[in-house]
Amino acid sequence: MTISTLTFESPVGPMELVGEEESLTRAHFLVEPVEGEKPAVDNASGLPAPAGRTRQGDASGRDGRGGAAEAGSVATSTDAAPATGSDSPVLQEAKRQFEAYFAGDLREFDVPMAARGTAFQRRVWDELTRIPYGVTASYGEIAARLGMPTGASRAVGTANGANPIAIIVPCHRVIGADRKLVGYAGGLDRKRLLLNLESTRSGQQAALFA
Repeated sequence: MTISTLTFESPVGPMELVGEEESLTRAHFLVEPVEGEKPAVDNASGLPAPAGRTRQGDASGRDGRGGAAEAGSVATSTDAAPATGSDSPVLQEAKRQFEAYFAGDLREFDVPMAARGTAFQRRVWDELTRIPYGVTASYGEIAARLGMPTGASRAVGTANGANPIAIIVPCHRVIGADRKLVGYAGGLDRKRLLLNLESTRSGQQAALFA
């Protein structure tokens, strides 16, 4: 089995893509620890971000040059590092689609995926892909769509947090029943930026998560 990786700078921080054979198996953020704090982990892997990585634009809404990004926009940088790693066709195509997504030119991804998880986790992840661009759903709503009782929200939240393919499987579109931002492995600032990007580009609603 051939495992390939590719890292690239996105407007919300560095991302790593992992593929096996002809499928994407992981897409996660590489989160830098803040000085003096415990090492941050990337989305779902449970591993500290590799040392020495830098961000051109971080998820706090800073533009990477000391200025604040405009509300409802994604922080960008003109000096982002080029992608490094695999020349795997599926990873190169995934990177192309991510770039189109951040530019506002793509709303639905079309990349072959093979996310590993339990049968229940895969059911939840499959349901997440049915949440339209620019729309949000609560954990309880996802549970109901799966035919589960109201009390299953916590189990749905746990599966949501274990999602190994960020953005393409849009766990960032799941919010609390009170419409507050809760639980995102990539960080709530990053979740807020992604939701505001989608809501302003789609015209579905005003940016609600300033």
